[in-house]
Amino acid sequence: MIRALLIAAAVASAAAWWTWTEAGAPERTAEAPVATLLVLDNGFHTDIALPRAALIEGAGPLAEAARALPPGDWVRIGWGDAVFYVDQTPIADRIPDGARAFFMPGNRSVVMLDPVQADPATSTGEEGHVTVPLSAPALAALKARVERSMFLKDGRAVVAAQRPGDDARFYASTETFWIGHLCNHWTAGLLNAAGIPIQPARAITSGGVMKAAELDFSGPRA
Repeated sequence: MIRALLIAAAVASAAAWWTWTEAGAPERTAEAPVATLLVLDNGFHTDIALPRAALIEGAGPLAEAARALPPGDWVRIGWGDAVFYVDQTPIADRIPDGARAFFMPGNRSVVMLDPVQADPATSTGEEGHVTVPLSAPALAALKARVERSMFLKDGRAVVAAQRPGDDARFYASTETFWIGHLCNHWTAGLLNAAGIPIQPARAITSGGVMKAAELDFSGPRA
């Protein structure tokens, strides 16, 4: 009897963890959108993209970093392990480093800003992106969440890496990468900051992140 009760309690706890939903903040209203957010999925990793004009408005380390990027009307924003995420050698050659990034806690991380000229949605296919309209408060909250990830020196983001012949810049981050906090968790956190409810347990996969954006397809109305 006791064993059955313990099993039932464990199943209930697991179900609660799997279905737990974190409400979006700020609270959503019917304000008109001022920018379009793209959530991008390559099959296992998610980024977001915003028009460069939306990023360079105002002051702050993110706006300053976006203004300093090479030309491009859009900016892809992502986050990941400081080594594995930046490296572009064949994935088969990086399996040991991937295991290190995945299973070892406390790995250094970076925030990527990558300027692109064309609308990123045109290169992902219909199932590879979700479009989310952002109101002014939602956009401000999302940008603030990105800035909280950035390591600052004298109030400015610090470039930690860049690849030869590549316009992407990788900025040192205050967060650490491991299985408990992966790239998709980070993207889900941005969506949540912009007002989209998320299920943190399911955000371990890119599909879980895309599902959250799709379920709130009308976008945050904060």
